[in-house]
Amino acid sequence: MSLTIKLFSQTILDFGCNLRKGFYIFVILFAGSVFANEETDMATEARIKAILSDMTLEQKVGQMVQGEIKWVKPGDVSKYFLGSILNGGGSHPNTNRNPREPHYGRGSNDKNASIQDWLDVADEVYLESIDKSRGGAGIPIIWGTDAVHGHNNVIGATLFPHNIGLGAANDPELLKNIGEITAKEVAVTGIDWIFAPTVATVKDNRWGRTYEGYSSESDIVGRYARQIVEGIQGDDINELRSNPAKLISSAKHFIGDGGTYRGIDQGDTVLSLEDLLKDHGQGFYKALEADVQTIMASFNSWNGDKIHGNEQLLTDVLKTQLGFDGFVIGDWNGHGQVDDCTNRSCPSAINAGVDMIMVPEHWKPFLKNTIQQVRDGIIPISRIDDAVSRILRVKIRAGMFEKGLPSIRAYSGRSELLGSTDHREIAREAVRKSLVLMKNNDILPLQPNTHILVTGDGGNDVGKQSGGWTITWQGTGNTNDDFPGATSIFAGIGEAMELVNGSAEYSDDGSWIKKPDVAVVVFGEDPYAEGQGDIPYLNDPDNESTKQIFKKLQDEGVPIVSILLTGRPLWMNSEINSSDAFIVAWLPGSEGGGVADLIVSDKNGDPRYDFTGRLSFPWPKYEVNLKDEALAVDEFILPLGAGMSYKTKSTLPNYLSEKSSVVSEDVADIIFAGSTREPWKTYVGDINDWHRLVSSGVGKTQNGDLRLDIVDGNVQEDSLRVSWDKGYESQFYWQADVPADFSKMEEQGGALVMEFMINKYPEGTVTQRMDCGWPCRGEIDVTEFFKSIPLKQSSKIGLSLSCFKKMGVDLKKITSPLVLVSKDEFSITFSDVRVVVDHLEENTIQSCDTGLTPVVIN
Repeated sequence: MSLTIKLFSQTILDFGCNLRKGFYIFVILFAGSVFANEETDMATEARIKAILSDMTLEQKVGQMVQGEIKWVKPGDVSKYFLGSILNGGGSHPNTNRNPREPHYGRGSNDKNASIQDWLDVADEVYLESIDKSRGGAGIPIIWGTDAVHGHNNVIGATLFPHNIGLGAANDPELLKNIGEITAKEVAVTGIDWIFAPTVATVKDNRWGRTYEGYSSESDIVGRYARQIVEGIQGDDINELRSNPAKLISSAKHFIGDGGTYRGIDQGDTVLSLEDLLKDHGQGFYKALEADVQTIMASFNSWNGDKIHGNEQLLTDVLKTQLGFDGFVIGDWNGHGQVDDCTNRSCPSAINAGVDMIMVPEHWKPFLKNTIQQVRDGIIPISRIDDAVSRILRVKIRAGMFEKGLPSIRAYSGRSELLGSTDHREIAREAVRKSLVLMKNNDILPLQPNTHILVTGDGGNDVGKQSGGWTITWQGTGNTNDDFPGATSIFAGIGEAMELVNGSAEYSDDGSWIKKPDVAVVVFGEDPYAEGQGDIPYLNDPDNESTKQIFKKLQDEGVPIVSILLTGRPLWMNSEINSSDAFIVAWLPGSEGGGVADLIVSDKNGDPRYDFTGRLSFPWPKYEVNLKDEALAVDEFILPLGAGMSYKTKSTLPNYLSEKSSVVSEDVADIIFAGSTREPWKTYVGDINDWHRLVSSGVGKTQNGDLRLDIVDGNVQEDSLRVSWDKGYESQFYWQADVPADFSKMEEQGGALVMEFMINKYPEGTVTQRMDCGWPCRGEIDVTEFFKSIPLKQSSKIGLSLSCFKKMGVDLKKITSPLVLVSKDEFSITFSDVRVVVDHLEENTIQSCDTGLTPVVIN
């Protein structure tokens, strides 16, 4: 592939790179389709033309639709001619079935699904797709999955460090190996297409997807993008067809997802076209050089316009000027965010250049509406033909017409490859190379013949060290039992210490059986993914327990080695000051032994490996931009590229200011916002067990009369549906281990504010409580209130805290801010619940005296 790059004063498509000698603007000059193959594959194009000429409109539009396995039932693929399916994050085949029930469709989602279960789904949809008996064109379906740090939806797979750690490793060849391994493990389950790599350039670390980016610098992102695409697809496009270990790759998300205002997920990136391409284009340029076959459109807007509906970027820039001849895949209902669109209908996205629409649930009405829009001339048939040609081109290049049944392919069912020793060793190497040593007062490496305490809530938790996009979408609801073959950080340290005649013990609270010579404190962010991971400031608000551990260890004179698990650089001045050594481990994945490789010495007391990881993001000096909170932090204690080895000294000051720069404004206690927030936990209960913890967001009471489900609201899986069947009295509630004090909020006019939607009106009495340690409580009958709300329409209500106080609640010791009780059919979905003060519309605050009147919101 040849690429002509010339220095030019006027730009058509420009990107910049900051070199030591200055800033240069480059322009890519195209002669035809630069990023396509050198010689057009005339046979492929003729084949596309022949297939297309025989297709009906219904068959063509079907190829452009991708449904999710929970909402695609057996028979749908052949009936509606679907071109693709996906399994979203945390979506798995169905195993809770009798032999006659399908592996997918309603009821699907058992994270313990076996390799055979995955293959059964792949076979079933494949056979339907090539079945011409129901009027189909016989075009094989492709299945896509988010394998973003290994085959992360499948239990037992190798889990690599998330991209932020790989950015610190600064080893492009390692990235290629990781791409190769990921493709092989995905191929074991019969899946054809990987939604990776993410090539976002992250400019504001408050973004909840920061850890999916390699760096804040576009040139670093670019160095990695080509390598991982080649690892997944092969060194040239022909290998994708000929090598069964190679799969289709997707560079995402085009474009600017890492540059949104305030780091808000799916927000607005405000830049000129020149700066957009310069700051956020390098990863895509390099992925295109590697012949990436699909590119995923981004949720974000560019200067106020949703990219899913932006023809200038998707067609003029990406396809015409950059010469991309694969296809553009939409993101999860991303088309529905375009002006004048819904999840069920969006001609604007297709006309803008999205070739395949990811419409997980509402794909049937979308397909029907699109067909009609073509007939009505709203979508030109030429645009449909272009999109289908692109999809066919990728399927032909990937050998989909020749590969045959998924279960009989070369790597299918080879369970020995999933989490194999060789694969785990590469992941362990990646962990070693990704860790960044920021401070070491000669306490590391840990010496032979010593006793080590490993403590903190991350020390023995593979789920926490793996982060989001791990088995479940948000990475929550998992235990160590869900990671067979994996190694926690404690397990790795314990094994390494035994080899040097030392020992290790673990506690999550800093206690010990034998006083340690050194304590290794492992702490940091709990798992999260997009949307739910957005934060207002670069601090960890849930680290009080960690600070208590630090204090206990300092009081006892125990040296502290801190290991931070995080998806982004955080303001950690207090923790760094309190530590004798400080390491940022990012989100290392399943191979915690890689941490011990670095911090535990050999028998002679010398390092076994040195620290080579270097920061691919600068480390913040403050938790907020001091000049303008809307902007990203711009002052740092360590620059890009910083990091120690055992041979170098720390460049950190001896003492870092621990004074917070956050100006306290509103008082707020978030209970649920996309997920249950700390310190609250979700419970259900009935007469058999009133206190049943629901850690994953999905669960039910012992009698099964009350069920919780995670459902889509504004974004994927951001809402909690609570449903009662007629039967025993059952309750749903949030509760904290330590009582909360809402009394000062009440004095300031505080309220419990709920955003929700009624799915089914109550058929009996529904009561709402606020508890202060049973039987201390305040209770309101909300039956008629809920019946007065329009069905399936978002509503917002604020219940005055003084109302609950009048009903008997002691606001100084709230254990449960919201409890709902019923014994009859009723269903409600919560999208946001919080206790707040200030900045509320007055008419949303209801008191007990005025009755409860809903306020409808859009």
